[in-house]
Amino acid sequence: MSDSVSTPEAPHPAPTPGASIRRTRAKGEPRFPDGPKADPAGSHFERRIRSFQPRRSRVTTGQADALQRLWPLWGLDIDGSGPLDLAGFFGNDNPVVLEIGFGMGEATAAMAAADPATNILAVDVHTPGQGNLLNLADQRGLTNVRVGNGDAIILLREMLAPGSLDGLRVYFPDPWPKKRHHKRRLIQPDFLTLAAARLRPGAVVHCATDWEPYAEQMLQVLTAHPAFENTQADGGFAPRPGFRPLTRFEGQGLDKGHVVNDLLFRRVRHEERTGHRAGDRA
Repeated sequence: MSDSVSTPEAPHPAPTPGASIRRTRAKGEPRFPDGPKADPAGSHFERRIRSFQPRRSRVTTGQADALQRLWPLWGLDIDGSGPLDLAGFFGNDNPVVLEIGFGMGEATAAMAAADPATNILAVDVHTPGQGNLLNLADQRGLTNVRVGNGDAIILLREMLAPGSLDGLRVYFPDPWPKKRHHKRRLIQPDFLTLAAARLRPGAVVHCATDWEPYAEQMLQVLTAHPAFENTQADGGFAPRPGFRPLTRFEGQGLDKGHVVNDLLFRRVRHEERTGHRAGDRA
């Protein structure tokens, strides 16, 4: 028997709400065993220039708790493994809007609360943002939000059926301002062709950016694409619609003199874009 005296350990203090979780994990241990995977499609899935960089920064206790509790119910790892049953995923057959890049999710939660009859599939790779949006949806009793983790291109190409989306939102995507990085920008002709195949006729693509050169590029490529038409009669930018909330980030930019441009384009059939209806054909 040891003659050492053992004393009880002092209890660990309860985590402060909003505090960051810092814990040493064993090598190979997943960050959130029941949460989003670090690389759901696998880095070997394909070699392609991507428009995003995964960010696995610190999460708060509330965000971590939401990821652990709610990811199995409301989360989707975009692994390209097969078609996604949207009606089964949401539990109803309401219209679905895809949002690519939602930051911390405040605007997404506000739009979901204002329009409960529309389902929002919000995709991002920022772990704290994923947890924050799940937490907001839980706190506000929102049932029309689902959170996707991974590459939206794989989601569109491999997991969504043609004509399954009623809208696409891309708010403040990374502008990749350096000229040599412009090829990484999301809004490109090839991306629009892929998105058009998943959008039903009449669906609206809504983009917003505070980087004016990117806004001009968006306007150019959307105007030139045969699957879309500008909702603005003058062919220019749209006023910020009332359903898109003014975020804190956007407000800070406006205070600094940034110009925010919205673009609203409608998915059309080829015949509509060229001025002919399908029924007019011989």
